[in-house]
Amino acid sequence: MAKETIYLVQAFVAGRGKALKAEQAVICKSAEEARRKGERLGPLRLGVVAFTTSGDAEMGDYDETPTILFKTGQLPPPFDEL
Repeated sequence: MAKETIYLVQAFVAGRGKALKAEQAVICKSAEEARRKGERLGPLRLGVVAFTTSGDAEMGDYDETPTILFKTGQLPPPFDEL
């Protein structure tokens, strides 16, 4: 089992009604890059979260609770609770 850490930025825009719609996640090379991209996207989207998670890519098994690097705006569960 090869464990790897990934860094992601997930932005959200308005969906139907009050729902949020996730844009395509952006994979980053480092925690700092993810945080910076999240900060840049923040003013342009309803919500943005930059986070890191670890797991086995081959098995598709990742941590249940990601580590938040940056978040702003409206976020859906579980990001609004972290």
